[in-house]
Amino acid sequence: MARLILFNKPYGVLCQFTDERTGPPRPTLADHIKVPGVYPAGRLDLDSEGLLLLTDDGRLQARIADPKFKTPKTYLVQVEGDAQDTEIDRLRRGVDLKDGRTLPAEVERIDDPALWPRDPPVRFRKSVPDCWLRVTIREGRNRQVRRMTAAVGHPTLRLVRWRIGDWTLDDVPPGEWRDAPGAGAR
Repeated sequence: MARLILFNKPYGVLCQFTDERTGPPRPTLADHIKVPGVYPAGRLDLDSEGLLLLTDDGRLQARIADPKFKTPKTYLVQVEGDAQDTEIDRLRRGVDLKDGRTLPAEVERIDDPALWPRDPPVRFRKSVPDCWLRVTIREGRNRQVRRMTAAVGHPTLRLVRWRIGDWTLDDVPPGEWRDAPGAGAR
């Protein structure tokens, strides 16, 4: 049976096991996951947090990561400004980016979620409001959610991937991991 790991990637951790950049070393998956033979199915940017799936099954890895399968990915997104219905509707219809129009997204405004504190914290500015959105996309373009919110005038301040397909981050603290239900360690 394939092994599937749910990892809550902290801000500032690379989605790979080694840092090939010269200079001061950055935290990697190897600092958190001591399981041989697993590899990330997709990725999260250095400045994004949340659910990262790792598996030892190449076919499962491809099915999760390949955009042709349109696996839904849900993000909790703190954006600068007070997003109104018109901007949210634009995100729902799809927005034009430099690499083409995005597919329609599921987007709703939500109350501030009960998340762990980010290290470093998001800069608070008393004169600039912010709000939270739940955004579900079925593509995997580079920095897509950040580019989408910026395109409608609301730059992303914090981005946490909460769900990929049926797998969620429920009960996985930052920097920790667990085996997915139904997947087994060998």
